[in-house]
Amino acid sequence: MADSKAVVRVEHPDIVLTETVTHDPTSKVKSVSEAGTDPTSGKFFYHITSSDFRQFEEGLRNDRTIGEFERVIETGDGEAIYSFVYTDEAKIVSPVISAANGVILDMENDGSAWILTVWMPERTGLASLWEYAQQNDITIELLRVNEYASLGNTNAGLTDSQREALLVAVESGYFEEPRNTTLSEVAGDLDISQPAASGLLRRGIKRLIISSLMDDSEEPE
Repeated sequence: MADSKAVVRVEHPDIVLTETVTHDPTSKVKSVSEAGTDPTSGKFFYHITSSDFRQFEEGLRNDRTIGEFERVIETGDGEAIYSFVYTDEAKIVSPVISAANGVILDMENDGSAWILTVWMPERTGLASLWEYAQQNDITIELLRVNEYASLGNTNAGLTDSQREALLVAVESGYFEEPRNTTLSEVAGDLDISQPAASGLLRRGIKRLIISSLMDDSEEPE
């Protein structure tokens, strides 16, 4: 059966970080998919842009979905990497997607809503996401969906090494929240260095996004 790459828009006040981005409307939040999260730490990493980090962090302190936060490093003017620990009040859709053997390729906010790029091994897996949304009063909208042969049967522009790295990462739970394995352990399974594994995953995810979301005329050189 063909796999699917879907772009969905979800919105609910209890989705993690929603209160914060509402408090700081200049902020832009984007997941850091290749961050080497320790699966025992419960920390999640995001790239943040904001015109005023003081306002952003004021929002974090009053955000009931965030238990702890840290500005890990500033990467540029008005840009930084943050780590977050979620509270039990946070609504998180990634476990639902992981339970269907899917992967969130990308996540970023659109105002107080969230745009998710999701890969599913079978399109029917999207039904579990819709069911969860309905049960939790989450507004959800399908923006785009493409179907392809499964990851194991097509290259989608991937090299053999990129495909192997992605499959190992998926099977070991690297993309789940919280992660069931570390980047170092994925690298060990592949018998390569951690930087090499990070590069394969990063480039592989980029190729999947390009193959699913961009027309040939839009593909970057």
